[in-house]
Amino acid sequence: IVTCAINYVGVAPGAITQNVFTVLKLVALAGLIVAGLFLYSPPQAARILEPVSLPPASAWAAFVAVGAALVPVLFTYGGWQQTNFIAEELIEPERNLPRALLIGVLVVVLVYLLANVAYLHVLGVDGLARSPAPAADVMERVFGPAGKVVISAGIAVSAFGFLDLVVLVTPRVFQAMAADGVFFRRIAELHPAYHTPTAAIMLMGAWSIVLTLTKTYGPLTDYVVFGDWIFFGSSVATLFVYRARERAAAAPAPLRFRTPGYPLMPALFVLSAIYVVVSSVGANPKNAAIGAGLIALGIPAFLYWRRRS
Repeated sequence: IVTCAINYVGVAPGAITQNVFTVLKLVALAGLIVAGLFLYSPPQAARILEPVSLPPASAWAAFVAVGAALVPVLFTYGGWQQTNFIAEELIEPERNLPRALLIGVLVVVLVYLLANVAYLHVLGVDGLARSPAPAADVMERVFGPAGKVVISAGIAVSAFGFLDLVVLVTPRVFQAMAADGVFFRRIAELHPAYHTPTAAIMLMGAWSIVLTLTKTYGPLTDYVVFGDWIFFGSSVATLFVYRARERAAAAPAPLRFRTPGYPLMPALFVLSAIYVVVSSVGANPKNAAIGAGLIALGIPAFLYWRRRS
């Protein structure tokens, strides 16, 4: 409700809130990394490099297990795609959007890798596997109960920042759909003074409250990641189609979209998306079926609104 109110009154308040909470999150993670790597000496050295024995498993079981383990990991690394939703409101998007995506992803990967090294350094492989809250356990081991309280507050700050991000960008997807005639027409309305998609923000807030009351956060995460990677893979796969059309139409160079590492990089991305989706189905067919069903429900709705428009 708070994040909806902030973003209701303008893009600037939502963006400022996002920047502030992003900085606070990075400060908390930096403190965790420094504490874990430099302020704590584990009783057993080189614990990170200890070999881990795993029970024997078939190739398919290992394939599914690794992919299933990636589902929550990919959710934590997610958010890079959200920047694309507000490209219309960026200054010089052709230059700043790719730069923001690249820098953002690299920073997140670096910070998360260092955080995991800190977890392993303090807790060890077995301790990390047993811990339901690694960050809190690391800080408690380094600083005592006070450290656990501080990092718990940092986690709350991180969660609030994520909520603000979702409310900042997702309603603009609803608004664009409505403007294109494939969603409720009222959702396309912008506030006359704030110029924000207020109807879409209120719809987003109401639906979020309903989902929160279900208290099914784990399954909801599975549905989201499963659906996300279907659309991520499909979106990148269209690049090959558009590139073929460009060549067929002999489009002039200034109009061509350049993709670094083409065709290898997009092909690897599509294959990775397929891997995540297939392993999700193998690991939890029920949640995958529900996720696919939710996506399928949108097909008749899309066809209905497209006919009306």
